[in-house]
This record gives sequence, C-alpha cells and structure tokens, in this order.
Amino acid sequence: MSNDINNEYFCDGITEEIINALTKISQLKVIARTSSFAFKGKDIDIRKIGEQLNVHTILEGSIKKSQDRIRITAQLIDIKDGTHYWSKKFDRELIDIFDLEDEISLTIADEVRNNFGHFEIQDQLITQPTNNIDAYQMFLKGRSLQLKWTPDSINQAIVCYDQAVALDKNYAKAYYAKLQCYGLLGMWGYMPYEEAIGLAISNLLIAKEIDTSLPEYPLSFVGKFFWEEWDFKNAYIHINKVLEINPKHIDGLEAMTELFIALGFFDHAKIYANKLLEVDPLSANNHYTIAHIYYYQRQYNKALECINYALTLNPGLELAHHLKCFCLINLNKKQQFSKFIDKSSLIEEKNLLFNLVNNEGVEVPNHLIKKWSEISKNEAMLVPYDLFILSNSNHKKLAFSSLSEMVKHRRGQVINYRQEPFLQPLHNMQGFKDLHHSSLQLSEVKLSQENTEKTTSAILNEIQIETLKDELLLYFKEEEPFLNPQLNLKLVAEILESNTNKISYLINKAFSLNFNDFVNSYRLDYFKTIAVDPKNSHLTILGLAYDSGFNSKSVFNTYFKKIENVTPRAWMKANM
Repeated sequence: MSNDINNEYFCDGITEEIINALTKISQLKVIARTSSFAFKGKDIDIRKIGEQLNVHTILEGSIKKSQDRIRITAQLIDIKDGTHYWSKKFDRELIDIFDLEDEISLTIADEVRNNFGHFEIQDQLITQPTNNIDAYQMFLKGRSLQLKWTPDSINQAIVCYDQAVALDKNYAKAYYAKLQCYGLLGMWGYMPYEEAIGLAISNLLIAKEIDTSLPEYPLSFVGKFFWEEWDFKNAYIHINKVLEINPKHIDGLEAMTELFIALGFFDHAKIYANKLLEVDPLSANNHYTIAHIYYYQRQYNKALECINYALTLNPGLELAHHLKCFCLINLNKKQQFSKFIDKSSLIEEKNLLFNLVNNEGVEVPNHLIKKWSEISKNEAMLVPYDLFILSNSNHKKLAFSSLSEMVKHRRGQVINYRQEPFLQPLHNMQGFKDLHHSSLQLSEVKLSQENTEKTTSAILNEIQIETLKDELLLYFKEEEPFLNPQLNLKLVAEILESNTNKISYLINKAFSLNFNDFVNSYRLDYFKTIAVDPKNSHLTILGLAYDSGFNSKSVFNTYFKKIENVTPRAWMKANM
C-alpha cells in the first residue's frame, strides 16, 4: 500500500515470514508463498481462492511502510460466506518488526483456534535473526531477487546478502542464502563449478559457527551429498534433519521427493510429492515433479495431465516443456508433438528422437554426432537429447560411453538414469548395473511420522479436565465474563491460572466446542433472556446483541442462525 514501489520486496518478505511462522504450528495447514502470492493484487472472489487452495479460511491484509514506521492490517475470512470473523490493525516503529511479525502470527493462530477448535501454539513463532533492521531489509531485498531464479537476479541477490552481512557479521540466514546462491550458479554452469563450491563452503563455515538450529544448516549438506556426490544415504540423513526441524519445509520435501525418484522408490516419492502439492498447490514446479514420477512409471497420459497443468501455471518452465515432448514421443502422438515443438529449440533433435522411438530404420546424421562430440562437458544440454538419441539408435556403445562419463562426473541431467525410459536400451549392456551403486536401500527408508499431537495425558489428564472444567463453569456463572466483547482465551487462562493451550484443549475435550462457540453460547442464552424482558422493549436487536457481549453484527447473526435455525428477527416475533 506504500507509494514507493521499491517497498514491495519488503512487504513480500514480511508476508513470507508470517507464512513460515504459521507453518511451525503442526496442526495448521498453511499454503506456501508460491501459491499464496498467485492471488496478490488480484480482484478474485474469496470463495474461488479458497476452492483453488483447498482451505476454509483466507488471511488477507496489507502493509504500508513509511520511513521508520510500518502499518499492517490483517483479517481472517471464512470462505463459505465471506464473513470477516476477525480483523486488526497494527501500527509500529520499524525497529520492532520482529516482535510485530511474531505478535501477528500468534494472534492469527489464536483466532483460527478460537473459531475451529484446539491445536497447540508455541509461545514464540519468530525469533529475531538480526539486531540490524537495515541488514534485515537488505536480506529481504536479496530474497526477492533470488526467487526470480535467473542468473542475473541471483548475482544481484548475492550483492544484497553481502551488504546484509556487512551490516551484521552474525546474520546466519544471510550466509546460508549466499551459500545456496553460489551452489545454484555452480550447478547451472553460470560460474566455474570449483569456484562456486569454494564460495559456498566458505559461507557455510561462517554460518555454522553462528547458528546450526536453522533448517538451512542440514539443507546445506543436501546439495553436496545428493547432487554433487550422489551419496544418497547421507543425503537422506540430512533431508530428514531438515524435516525434523520443519516437517513442512518446501525445499526439504522437494529434496526428499527427488531423492526417492532417483532411487526408483516411487510410492515413497508420491507421498512427499503430495505433501508438496498440499502446501503449495499452485506451484508449477510441484506439478512438474509429480508428472516426472508418472513418466518414470510409464504412465504417460497421467504425466501429460500434470505437465499441461504445470505449463498453465508457468508457460516458461523449460523442463516441463521437455517432459511434455517426451510424453508425446512415448505415446506416439505425432500431430500433437509437431504442433507443440513448433518454433521451439532443438527441433531437429526432438524430431529425430520421435522417429527413432516410433519408427524403424532411422539413422542418426553424422553432422549431429560430430556436433555433440565437440560440445564440452560444461556446455552439456539441460536435457541430454544427444544421449537419448544415441541410446535408441545403432550407436548404443557410444551412448553407453557417454552415459558412463556423465555418471562418473555426477551430472545432474542423468541422476535418474536408472528410471529413464529412453535409456532402457542400455540396461542389458555389460557394466550398466555397475555404473553407480546406491548407498541407500529401500529397507533403510522409514517414512517420518510427524509428531504433531501430544498425548492426552501430556496436556491434561481426566482428573485435571474435571477440576478445570468446574472452575471454568463457575467463573462463567458468577463473573459473566462473556459480557466483555474483548474476552479472549488468554484472559480466561490468566483468571484460571493456566495457559491458553490447556484451556483451548479443555473446551474442545469437555464441551466439543471451540472457544468462540463456547463463549457465544453464553452470549446467546443471555440475549434470549434480556430480549423477552419487557423493560428492554425499547432496545434494538443489535443493541441487545451488543449488551450480550457480541461485538459484531455479522458474527451475531451468523451464530444465531446456526444455533436457532432462524434469524434473530424471526425468533423475536415468535417469542414476544
């Protein structure tokens, strides 16, 4: 909402921080940045958004930054009827931004719990990563650039992260972010690999001395073990460490999916791919990932459905374009294939691969073989059409030699070589099974069970429930706290000398209600009592509702109709 367009990265960054904070609450399903941001700045019916994201509640808000102050508004909306069941405005100095992010996250979690039932909330969801607000702003700017995923934007992001650590040499997240950027530039071939890895390692050595509690720490080793060394067992161990810290970590879930795909453990891969889709349903990359599983299982029509949706979400996703080509080739859909690849790159290679797979007696032109032999290993194709073509031609020995070199150098393009349909003709060649031996076997894999719920006895046992229940009922009968429109779970917990998690659990367990319905049941009974009293005949229905503790006309009307199955006005006519 700020006049300065340059503040957008800051506002986006704060939004992502709140999203990430809420994901720490294990029983909450929170949609990730990619899918949430798909609706940013768009005028779309709230019910349509809820349907696309498969959620019951939308958090909507705005951020306005002006010099050293920030104003954040937030509201929770029920997607069934568009009811705004909570809204609040936060106005703070910028120096308090981390406390504000934590306050907003905790308040949102409280309000969702108040309306939908018990789940446990930590005392703190966001910790202060730096004492320097300028360093934080540079980090957020770097983050916004990194998420554009282009070589130029990643190099610009590194500059921002450098400025962040120059302002705060103990800013661990900035070092981890730089590490990831250098790793990407090295893997993509936009920086000499050895140089990139050296810079990544130097940042890791600094970051690990500052903070190893962040998920970024074990994640830093995943790239090394998985992509660089193909040490699948160590990769598996470190991905699990990431998910132990945060079971919904997008990069952790994606890495585990990719690991299981590489090993051919497709049932396991689907479990994690579906978790990705649950928290980030509008990510083109996630739909591409699950399409890959179907492709390797030779379920080409299913893969094609997922790929088409991925390309709808992101028409520029190059890897998805190639995978669609491969599905059409394996399905022998010539007309669709020709139309799809028109005006794309590598048309000669694509057509040749189609003909080799679907026709007999096709030869590979010598000029192509010569061209491929002149390509240095640092200029290898993003997708190895040359290898696929040779494998399906009379040049299988040359193909096997090329695959052997790529496996030897741990080229990411062939990490799934065991599963690739186009490499099937090489499987019976001597030495294929010895190209690489996985350090991780299926028998060693255990699907992690998220420890999302404590046992009943860990929260309240039966005796404690009965004792606290009696205290709660006595308090509501004698003190009538429900008449206070600002009554909240925290206030009730303080009066009963307990904590919000226990009181929330008590109300859910003992009354099968959420906190708001529990309180509103008292308000409704009080309303019905004073509404039929002749001395209150001069008061309006809304006035009586406010006198009963309701603080919103829409909340009162919605709750009244839900319980009584009639409107307040119809009830009044029937009972006066």
